[in-house]
Amino acid sequence: MNYDVIVIGSGPGGYVAAIKSAQLGMKTAVVERENLGGICLNWGCIPTKALLKSAQVYNYVNHAATYGVTAQPAEADLTAMVARSRGVAETMSKGVQFLLKKNNVDVMEVTNAEGEATVYDANHIIIATGARSRNLPNLPQDGKKIIGYREAMTLPEKPKTMVVVGSGAIGSEFAFFYQSIGVQVTLVEFMPNVVPNEDEDVSAQISRSFRKMGMKVMTSASVEKVGIDGDICHVSIQSKKGIEVVDADIVLSAVGVITNLEGIGLEEVGITTERTKIVVDDYYRTNVEGYYAIGDVVHGPALAHVASAEALVCVEKIAGHDPQPVNYNNIPGCTYTTPEVASVGMSEKKAREAGYEVLVGKFPYTASGKATAAGNRDGFIKMVIDAKTDQILGAHFCGDNVTEMIAGIVAARQNGLTAKQVAASIHPHPTMSEAIMEAIEQAYGKAVHL
Repeated sequence: MNYDVIVIGSGPGGYVAAIKSAQLGMKTAVVERENLGGICLNWGCIPTKALLKSAQVYNYVNHAATYGVTAQPAEADLTAMVARSRGVAETMSKGVQFLLKKNNVDVMEVTNAEGEATVYDANHIIIATGARSRNLPNLPQDGKKIIGYREAMTLPEKPKTMVVVGSGAIGSEFAFFYQSIGVQVTLVEFMPNVVPNEDEDVSAQISRSFRKMGMKVMTSASVEKVGIDGDICHVSIQSKKGIEVVDADIVLSAVGVITNLEGIGLEEVGITTERTKIVVDDYYRTNVEGYYAIGDVVHGPALAHVASAEALVCVEKIAGHDPQPVNYNNIPGCTYTTPEVASVGMSEKKAREAGYEVLVGKFPYTASGKATAAGNRDGFIKMVIDAKTDQILGAHFCGDNVTEMIAGIVAARQNGLTAKQVAASIHPHPTMSEAIMEAIEQAYGKAVHL
């Protein structure tokens, strides 16, 4: 069969590209070897948030007395939590299936179970094959004792102890989840700070919050080797203090991802790659006419919403439109621990290193009426502002609900609003979001509530 567009992969880049392509009048198909929705929907963004919600409910019940509610102590049923998480993923995958069918997108396999291949032709082919957990030589994943994120979402029983290697979004979220439900977690981070891509104040807050939970946090540390003796993993960790051996039931490797580029014929076609990524232009065209790439397989943040944005630009360009390229300087990032983390733009340190004269405004959740009423005062809102132009250089949020708030700053930056214009917009009270206004006012020495 001949198509205008064939998309390889149905994650948040692939399925968005396929649907938009069909909506723009092109005959479209998507190739998927596993579940519709890709890693994000089936093994990443969505099911992890379901697990984290279960942990939040568990903590609420166990601290019900704080809110004036008498309740029996809760028990964390990991099997039931996992079942709910898988159900949420299945529901959303069916939603993607519905959307593809609604938009007349064909879903197909190129090679069937018997190994028989079918050839399909298309004027345009979009590669959106995503990425998988990175396997390191000193952390060889066996799927049982040394695991990746997939196994971490479906453990058959709750371990007593766990070492999590890597404190990016994936590592921090799983470390928080398992510590929350009663697992003694040791979090190991090679860099000097946890969530190392975030502003240093955010990293310090997350580290404090994790330690307050009882988690052991080791920074500037690396796992040298893991010895398995029966059911116990002996984890040798190199830190400033020397080698320390930590015993754990499970070791979770969360040291990043690697792209899925093998076995899809890039070499035969002649598509250029660089450091495990496909090289593309601003509209995701490769060096070979008719071939495109989006999402985790190209250079840029490996985030679901980035893949979706790239998909729209790519397909609209194919359709002959004139889309604006993705603004990679205005990409929000979120980590769904408690407290949550959300940020966009430059950190204070990077802004100063770039030569900006910087104003910093910071409003703590301890001064927030809504945060106090909600019962979690850990966190703050931090704004990094260009002192000369009043432009918002960066925003760094840490606290409850901040992942829902960061989009406002993304929109403000995208449309050139200044910090003072944002602060002059009336923010509802009592909300967490009014802390944004307060932080900007604090930067200019005008905060009322500090």
